[in-house]
Amino acid sequence: MNVLVINCGSSSLKYQLIDSESEAVLAKGLCERIGIDGRLVYQKAGLDKEITDAPMPSHKEAIQLVLDALTNDKTGAIKSLKEVDAIGHRVVHGGEKFASSAVITDDMIKAIEECNELAPLHNPANLIGIRVCQELMPGVPNVAVFDTAFHQTMPPKAYLYGLPVEYYNKYKVRRYGFHGTSHSFVSKRAIEFLGLDKDNSKVIVCHLGNGSSISAVVNGKCVDTTMGLTPLEGLIMGTRSGNIDPAIMEYVGKKENLDLAGIMNVLNKKSGLLGLSGGVSSDMRDLEAAAEGGNQNARNALDVLAYQVTKFVGGYVAAMNGVDAIVFTAGIGENDGNLRKAVVANLGYLGICLDEDANKKRGEDIVISTPDSKVKVAVIPTNEELAICRDTVALVK
Repeated sequence: MNVLVINCGSSSLKYQLIDSESEAVLAKGLCERIGIDGRLVYQKAGLDKEITDAPMPSHKEAIQLVLDALTNDKTGAIKSLKEVDAIGHRVVHGGEKFASSAVITDDMIKAIEECNELAPLHNPANLIGIRVCQELMPGVPNVAVFDTAFHQTMPPKAYLYGLPVEYYNKYKVRRYGFHGTSHSFVSKRAIEFLGLDKDNSKVIVCHLGNGSSISAVVNGKCVDTTMGLTPLEGLIMGTRSGNIDPAIMEYVGKKENLDLAGIMNVLNKKSGLLGLSGGVSSDMRDLEAAAEGGNQNARNALDVLAYQVTKFVGGYVAAMNGVDAIVFTAGIGENDGNLRKAVVANLGYLGICLDEDANKKRGEDIVISTPDSKVKVAVIPTNEELAICRDTVALVK
């Protein structure tokens, strides 16, 4: 079965065509600058990338260009669209309505629309992708895979905020969590790779990238995670503040003459590693270079991130009353050995010792703790597209 995985953003679209039997990626790429001018990046397995500038007034034109590339006579991965058996879509927010992936129906689309106000930048774009695929490929089943679904197993003590309960009852204000597809994939792979008992396991997944979140997973089910009602809560991130004293919004707003929209813009786009470093960068490589050169703001930003990861990991060890494995994934988690070393350095009380040579490797499943460590620490590359493919196949096969 060939599954087309679609991830629509407000002005971009990522895609992969996957053979579900072999789990091989037949082709992949992205569409950029949708609604501006448009650029298609396409790469068939084994061939170089093709970059095409083409008008993309909307997602409809973008998806049509993707389908044309996939069926191109010269470099297409398939001969016709009849070879696409199903389409899997990433949907950011499913609220409390969706605790698992689901085949898309008209009623389901309405339910997703009701979650739009919880993810106004993401859900509408996700829905556009779904509708366009339904129009261009009628009869092909579409499946929605939700970022929030994996975290729906959290108990009330983990997802309720210390606010008037009427806000939860009326508006569903609660912790939802995100990156669920990644946390689900990586936690399952960790259990398999590390030889743990899936029915008796405690795993902490550190998904660290431009957006970062950590989850606590007991017996394969999420019991807590760091992101909240929105992806703004939790760790310091590339440009997001993460946890702060809420009163800061009022205090800074008055000082800087900012309204609520202005404050939210600061918290989401001007804070995090970028803001704390004094504008040096949101990229860890740039920050590490600057820190090596003596930039104290860059050093502080790196230290704050490592410190916060360590605190959340320690907190989740306590919440689960133990841990079998701690796993790093995503862009920073998979590639930044310095960050991993800084975190593990503070976990000696768990009986963990870092394998320095293993920690230098990247791009593969690897144990980076020494054999005598009481808790295993690993790096496992995430693969959200494959996770979406697997969920899609399970529902339509």
